[in-house]
Amino acid sequence: MSTYRPVPAPRRDLDPDLALEEARRFTEVMSTRRSIRAFAPEAFDLSLIEMALEAANSAPSGANVQPWHFVVVTDPAIKSRIRAGAEAEERAFYSSKASEEWLAALEPLGTDWRKPFLEDAPVLIVVFEVHRSDTTPRPYYVKESVGIAVGFLIAALHHAGLVTLTHTPSPMRFLNEILGRPKHERPFVLLPVGRAASDATVPDISKKATAEVTSWI
Repeated sequence: MSTYRPVPAPRRDLDPDLALEEARRFTEVMSTRRSIRAFAPEAFDLSLIEMALEAANSAPSGANVQPWHFVVVTDPAIKSRIRAGAEAEERAFYSSKASEEWLAALEPLGTDWRKPFLEDAPVLIVVFEVHRSDTTPRPYYVKESVGIAVGFLIAALHHAGLVTLTHTPSPMRFLNEILGRPKHERPFVLLPVGRAASDATVPDISKKATAEVTSWI
């Protein structure tokens, strides 16, 4: 069994003051990220998407298998089909699948089965988990690996001045059919991407204090 040739580890050594400033700046930028459901229709430079995907593809993964596949959708007809498929699943969710407790938790956010943003956003990125097949190696820690890659992707898109929404209608297998992806790939998340509409709003919510969700030992 071959092994990887060791090479010097890349370094990013920062002066302590600069390191603190870089960390503060990153935190400030990411604290402004919100889930957006109203998108401006105008197109933008797709090089921003390409660069964000480069960042996502650099994420760590189990055994370095990179068990992900990204599908970038800009075709209006395909976006329309995706919206129809998603809304069919969402109607079933809101009418019969979701528990009363779940619906009560969602009610303050004002969401429902209607998903116009799937057509309004200039770009949709569908992220698939890649599982084992006759032609692909066995992946390890698939969900963990893909989740990390999606985190990189969302952060990179936000840094590029773009807005996103993590949309996960369930089940999502309709995306395989529409996008022509094989059965050993499973949809993980659907990301509408673009710029916020001029009249976009977000719920006035707050996050838990970091101290509430952190333990130092």
